[in-house]
Amino acid sequence: MEIWIYFTLLAAFMQAVRTAGQKELSGHLNAMATTGVRYLYALPFAWFYLWAIIEFKQVQVPVLNNSFLQFALIACVMQIIGTVCLVAAFKYRNFAVATSLAKTEAIQVAVVGALLFTTPLSLWGWSSVIVGVVGIIIVSKVKFSFADVFKNPGAGFGLAAGLGLAITTLLIRESSLALNTDLVLSAAVTLVFMITVQSLMSVAYLFFQDKNQLGLMLKHWRLCLFVGITSVLGSIGWFTAASFQNAAYVKALGQVEFFITLILTHRLFKESISKAEYLGMFLIVASVVILLLWA
Repeated sequence: MEIWIYFTLLAAFMQAVRTAGQKELSGHLNAMATTGVRYLYALPFAWFYLWAIIEFKQVQVPVLNNSFLQFALIACVMQIIGTVCLVAAFKYRNFAVATSLAKTEAIQVAVVGALLFTTPLSLWGWSSVIVGVVGIIIVSKVKFSFADVFKNPGAGFGLAAGLGLAITTLLIRESSLALNTDLVLSAAVTLVFMITVQSLMSVAYLFFQDKNQLGLMLKHWRLCLFVGITSVLGSIGWFTAASFQNAAYVKALGQVEFFITLILTHRLFKESISKAEYLGMFLIVASVVILLLWA
C-alpha cells in the first residue's frame, strides 16, 4: 500500500480514540479549553517529532516562505473557526441536523478542492466520497430534511463547521507543498508551526476570557496529556497523508474513523448493532474499497 494510506489509517484510529478522551474532558473544561488542550498538550510531542525527523533524515528545516506562511496561518484560523462553529451548532435544539451537516466535511473537501485548488476527482473518487458520507450519516443515526438547512441556525453552524475543517485540510496540503522539500519533513514543519500558533492563540484567549480554565487544564493534566498525545499522533497522520495525496481522497479514506468508533463502542458497552448500522458500516467499507481499487 502507498504511504498515505498508512498515515490516514493512523489518523483515523487516533482521532477516534482522542474523541473519547475529549468527551470525558469536556465534563471538566469548557469548549474553548477542551479545544486548546489538543494543541497545548500536543505541542512538546510535535516538536520532538520534528526533531526526530530532522535527525533521522539528516536534513535541514526549510525556509518558511511567504506562500507557506499565508496558507498555514489561514489554516490555523479556519480550524479554530470550524471547531467553534461545531460547538455553537450543538447549542441548538436540532442536534441531528448540525451533526449530519458537519459530517459532510469529506464532500466539501472534494468540492472546494475542485473549485479553488484545481484538484478534481475522478468519477470513482466522487463515488467513494458520496457513498462514504451517506454511510456515516446512517451510522450516526441522524435525520434531517433539507428545509432545516435554511430554517435552523444549528444547521448553518454545522455546515460552516464542515466547510471550515474542509478548507483547513486543503490549506494544510498547500502549506506543506509550498515548502518544496521532503514531504514527511514538510508535513512535520507544517504541523509544528500550526500547533505552536494555535497553542498561543488558545492560551491568550483563555487568559483574557477565563483564567480559571488554565488552572483546570493543569489539574486534569493526566486526561489532558492523553488527549494531547492522541491528538498529535492523529495530526501526524492527517498532515503527512494530505502532503502525499489529494486531500479529498485522504478524507474519504479517513471516514473509517466512524466505523472504528462504532466498533469500539459496541465492544466496550456490549451493545447490539442495528440493521441500519450494518448498512452504514457496509457503505463505509464499500467507499474505501472503491477508493483503493478504482479511484
